[in-house]
Amino acid sequence: MQLKEVLIKNGFHFNKRFGQNFLTDTNLLRSIVDKAGITEKDVVVEIGVGGGTLTRVIAEKAKRVIGFEIDRNLEPVLKETLAGLNNVEIIFKDVMKMPTEEIESMIGGRFSVVANLPYYITTPILMKFIEESDKVDGITVTVQEEVADRLCAKAGSSEYGAITASVDAVGNADKIMRIDRKMFYPAPNVDSAVVKITMIKDKYPIENLSAYKAGVRCAFLSRRKTLVNNLMMAFKTDRKTAEQIVLAVKGDVLVRGETLTTEDFVSLQKEILNRGLKF
Repeated sequence: MQLKEVLIKNGFHFNKRFGQNFLTDTNLLRSIVDKAGITEKDVVVEIGVGGGTLTRVIAEKAKRVIGFEIDRNLEPVLKETLAGLNNVEIIFKDVMKMPTEEIESMIGGRFSVVANLPYYITTPILMKFIEESDKVDGITVTVQEEVADRLCAKAGSSEYGAITASVDAVGNADKIMRIDRKMFYPAPNVDSAVVKITMIKDKYPIENLSAYKAGVRCAFLSRRKTLVNNLMMAFKTDRKTAEQIVLAVKGDVLVRGETLTTEDFVSLQKEILNRGLKF
């Protein structure tokens, strides 16, 4: 039975609040899981199980799948679409309201994330797993194409932003597939893309992640202002100190924050710590 028929049979109604747009093409789903590099040794966390179509395909490859779904109205649907699978556990909870330690405890070891993320919580979900867990091996997510371009952007480009620098600090992000909006049910108003983030332990010598994040936030505080002005605003420091920091990091007091590479942000973090700035 097709997913659409199962949804109708169980009287399911889409909830706009949850950003529900399901992928149903099995070949497409298999391609996503293949590109994610999932094997029989992997434990996979899926956020936003939806109708269970991606869950079933992940379960074909993975050792174990732990899916989180916020909408309990999907419970009877998932009982049908995931019938016969003994390596899948569905948890009807809002993952954003769960402490990361609790999630890690349920998983019991290292894991990968594979998900078709609801657009409205893409960034918070990514940051939760990237910044709060050291047990994630990789994250493969279907997101709005505009977000995918931001995740993979280069310094100085119009798409480059705080999330780019945050992700690049801990891993490599690659846009591995584009998905037309017509492939979803119901179809959203925008196209999507699949991004694979390969986590790399100690990719950069970041001494203090909070200081690094403070530097990134500062740099993108106002894109039209120079980094010196943003430093003065963000850290309540004087112009001379701000200029000394920027000269140490970039060698030019007129640079703007969006031109800083990840290496520059690591240097900025060191300057923030060395000068005792409050963040």
